[in-house]
Amino acid sequence: MQLTKYTHSCVRLEDHGTVLVIDPGSFSEVDTALQGADAVLITHEHPDHVVPEKLLAALAASPELTVHAPASVAESLRADADAAVADRITTAEPGTSFEVAGFSVRTVGGQHALIHPRIPMVANIGYVIDENVYHPGDCFIVPDGVAVKTLLVPLHAPWSKTAEVIDFAIATRAPRAVPIHDALLTDTGRGMAETHLGTHAGAYGVSVEHLDPGQSIEV
Repeated sequence: MQLTKYTHSCVRLEDHGTVLVIDPGSFSEVDTALQGADAVLITHEHPDHVVPEKLLAALAASPELTVHAPASVAESLRADADAAVADRITTAEPGTSFEVAGFSVRTVGGQHALIHPRIPMVANIGYVIDENVYHPGDCFIVPDGVAVKTLLVPLHAPWSKTAEVIDFAIATRAPRAVPIHDALLTDTGRGMAETHLGTHAGAYGVSVEHLDPGQSIEV
């Protein structure tokens, strides 16, 4: 499987002759990521993870494209879509499994990490793809009973601190960790955060692999 990282939290997976995109948000190269996509998974409703107008345009332009998203996102998208498009938008529920575009998907979690008690909580669905790649969205939920091989680690966010990032990577115990959710960092800050992650999670056998936007690896 080929994994391509885009800016912030968006990744594109290519395998089985098909393309699966996760979280093409406002900080990412949405049009490039969605080009030729067969399916899209959305973790939650925040704009750095989904741009509704761009996603609806992609659905209208690609009759085979499907979307899975938490209820709040799916319902909002369907409300703004015509019937043909709305039929290809599916609500993702936590703790379920499904097949999409040749990929097997398991859903994890259900709630966004706490930012502040004054900020409303929203739903968040993490996705394990082909028992291999785990995209947690905006949370640090460790999937049960899944030997994840590649963990996509939210490196920096208003809801996290470095200690939690490191502990999440250690707890998941994937042999490879790829930092995502890093658009709010300067290059200096990103390097420092990745060094901390690599040093301390590395002591537990986790190899941290930095990807620039548009860079791809085999996973």
